[in-house]
Amino acid sequence: MPSALPLTSALTTILLLLLFTKPIISWRPWPSTHPNSTNLLFDGSKKYEGSSEFVKLKYHMGPVLTANITVYPIWYGRWQNSQKRIIREFIASISAAASPPPSVAGWWKTVQQYTDQTGANISRNVHIGEEKNDRFYSLGKSLTRLSVQSVIKSAVTATTRPLPINPKSGVYLLLTSDDVRVDDFCNNICGFHYFTFPSIVGYTLPYAWVGNSAKLCPSVCAYPFAVPEYFPQKAVKSPNDDVGVDGMISVIAHEIAELSTNPLVNAWYAGGDPVFPVEIADLCEGIYGTGGGGSYTGQMMNGEDGATFNMNGIRRRFLVQWVWSHVVNYCTGPNALDQ
Repeated sequence: MPSALPLTSALTTILLLLLFTKPIISWRPWPSTHPNSTNLLFDGSKKYEGSSEFVKLKYHMGPVLTANITVYPIWYGRWQNSQKRIIREFIASISAAASPPPSVAGWWKTVQQYTDQTGANISRNVHIGEEKNDRFYSLGKSLTRLSVQSVIKSAVTATTRPLPINPKSGVYLLLTSDDVRVDDFCNNICGFHYFTFPSIVGYTLPYAWVGNSAKLCPSVCAYPFAVPEYFPQKAVKSPNDDVGVDGMISVIAHEIAELSTNPLVNAWYAGGDPVFPVEIADLCEGIYGTGGGGSYTGQMMNGEDGATFNMNGIRRRFLVQWVWSHVVNYCTGPNALDQ
């Protein structure tokens, strides 16, 4: 009998979490409006590239990732080595200060401006840690939000080479291949972040999920490398010759930036509802250059091969959305014309 009360309490906690909490979502603005955006928060008041007058981003006293950040990729499904290399190099480029401008490291400097209660800044050091492969689709090709956490549990509790438990500075990045469906994927959702439930994983760990949309919905999650049929403009060439993975890069950047500034959903966000916070990347969704806003990406660059990008990595080029700077109160990036 003594064990009945803790079990009941645990079940009650799980039910409350499932009913009233949802992962924080990375929305895409095409082809329709996206609820988690400044367009709906501020309607006609929003100035493209942000507005110091209407955007009220606040710090809610929660922790941010100030220690050296380690990203632990979990490759779910079948991935080509070339695809893994693109994503690994993007993550490695975040701290590669020697990359030619405009650089991914320059983009991260805006994220570094955010601080915790003590005034400590987000870490400038982001690197890749141990990785885990789930190439046999252990939970099938259709995942729910809770089964996403179960995949992470398997990665950190594996009998051979489990991922380290790193709740203070770890980012557990679940990447699903182009034949895997996740709840709401392609319904204007390309990724989300949250933290794992101890009742499922055994620990509270910041995590993100991002899917490869190449086969399922490239015009939604890999824009502008793919566009809806009714769009007048043509798709642009992706910088690494992989529409799905090049589209994932900006979503991965989106989620890492928000996990760093709001890992437990109680730090930096706008809006009054912590269940649906608007975070530093949500505020700049779809903006890749000066003049961006609505369905216009802003001014980008074209390489000699005709590929479109806005940032340089260590050896590659990437197209990455801008993020909100609370210092200047607008969206910014390293390729801004005023930089």
